[in-house]
This record gives sequence, C-alpha cells and structure tokens, in this order.
Amino acid sequence: MKITVSRRAHFNAAHRIYRKDWSDEKNNEVFGKCSNPNFHGHNYELVVSVTGTINPETGYVIDIRDLKSIIRSEVEDYLDHKNLNLEVEEFRTLNPTAEHISVVIFNRIKPHINPEHNLKITLYETARNFVTYSGE
Repeated sequence: MKITVSRRAHFNAAHRIYRKDWSDEKNNEVFGKCSNPNFHGHNYELVVSVTGTINPETGYVIDIRDLKSIIRSEVEDYLDHKNLNLEVEEFRTLNPTAEHISVVIFNRIKPHINPEHNLKITLYETARNFVTYSGE
C-alpha cells in the first residue's frame, strides 16, 4: 500500500527571466514583463509530496516534522527573500523559470528522502500558474 504525505511551504523571491545572449528586445518579445531588467518578485507556494509505504513501527511514511525541517533548510532558508539571479548559485547558469526552480528544489530535497520513496514538487508561481516535477 502506497500513501502520499504532503507539506505546504512558501517563500518570496525576485528574479528576471532572460537570456544573456539575447538582446533586450528579443528577451522582451519572448519573456514579456518577466524579463524586466530591474527584476520582479513572486510569493511562491510549494507543495512537497513523499509517496511510500507506511513504516509499521511508526505508522509514518515520513515524519512530517522531518519533512518540515528538510523544506526549511533546503528551500526556505536557501531561497526566501533572495534575488534568484544574483544570490542563488544554480541560477548563475540556469534561467530561473518556475520549471528550473522546481528542478533545483527537487534536487536539494531528494538526497534527504528515503530512496525507496517517491518525491514530487509542485511549485505555484501565482495562484493560477504552477509546475509539477517528480524527477522524470
């Protein structure tokens, strides 16, 4: 029997979606206001889901306190109130789209999760725009 345990979190961050090798005109044409040279910000909502079997000794798939701590150290402390382009190492070479942010978050959390469990990240950039990544 597989069960999914999820935890919500949030962080605030600024970014600029653009390609350094493109002109401002081309960036504006492709990315619109998201390529603002002065950056823009989001109040990101994150759902981290872990799927696995229930441990017969604890009754847990994962202790939610452990998941909370992992999210705090690997996501909130790392990304909250940061300019992703300027302050987060991964985005010195990656365009900080919601897709790339999700992959970075997944890769930071996955080493802390039981390898027998599946991990899924859902990142809401706005209330209507979100991405989901499960390592595939």
